[in-house]
Amino acid sequence: MSKPTIEDVAKRANVSTATVSRVINRQGGVREKTKARILAAIEELNYIPNAVARSMVKKTTNTIGIIIPDLNNPFFPLVVSGIEQKAREKGYFTILCNTNESAETETELLKILMERSVDGLIITTADEQGDHLQAVIDAKIPIVAVDRSIKRFEVDTVLVGNIDGAYQATRHLILQGHQKIAIICGPQNTTPGYERFVGYRRALEEYGLPLVPEYILEGDFREESGTRLTKELHSLAERPTAIFSSNNLMTIGCVKALMELRWKIGEEVAFIGFDDVDIATFINPPLTVVSRPMRKLGEVAFEILHERMAEGLDGAKRHYVLSPELNIRQSCRLK
Repeated sequence: MSKPTIEDVAKRANVSTATVSRVINRQGGVREKTKARILAAIEELNYIPNAVARSMVKKTTNTIGIIIPDLNNPFFPLVVSGIEQKAREKGYFTILCNTNESAETETELLKILMERSVDGLIITTADEQGDHLQAVIDAKIPIVAVDRSIKRFEVDTVLVGNIDGAYQATRHLILQGHQKIAIICGPQNTTPGYERFVGYRRALEEYGLPLVPEYILEGDFREESGTRLTKELHSLAERPTAIFSSNNLMTIGCVKALMELRWKIGEEVAFIGFDDVDIATFINPPLTVVSRPMRKLGEVAFEILHERMAEGLDGAKRHYVLSPELNIRQSCRLK
């Protein structure tokens, strides 16, 4: 038995193939009663549109690529869920790629996505310099950068107010009476790593507190570095009375170390993490955190990409900065 065709659907619904095509491609302009009749015919015949044929006619694939640096980081699945929800609403499919923070892997994945003729790309790059994106730029594939900037090329970008979030966190510790405040930074060659340090530094400078080199440690946004660097802080002759951790995975590592060392959160050391994590409200005392609108980041990124795919690459690039929020709990009691 041959597979049903678009002509079969049109005949069953008593409409033209052009009208069926408008419904399939969500182009609008079809009355609701007619649309319902066409959808019923599609279901009755079990008609599956030929995506390859459609892409050849339309010169689009209704597919976008998503590249993230760390699938194990709870932040990224939430961002991706925001992208995918909006993409489905607009009839787009997504291809998700994970680089494990490797620029070489990212370059390989970019080639694969281009071979699959994606219509657009949403990326949190492992290399913010962005030289490896030249082929994507040359192919005129729209790009939206999320969470991290791209230095070489001007592209649409969606970020969070990292400086403001880190400033709020550090200021809160200062107002709680702390002067010996340590930071476990992320990599300083990344937008979030650098900007969160800037926010920390700004708060200290504003309140006349010195930058103490021993209290400034650089991690890699992974759990192990949070654990290791917390232990380094504990080994200091003059320990900090407060710690600010610059991302969720490092926060998990910090908390594990604090528990292992029996360095009591909220009593012997105050603690704030950047990004909310599941353990934040489960441990005692609950952690104060800087939370980000993670799903919203993904939603905004897709909306911008969708507009760019429709409008073309001309025109000023869009730069959105979403606001973080300081969720105050019990891990930062008065010194």
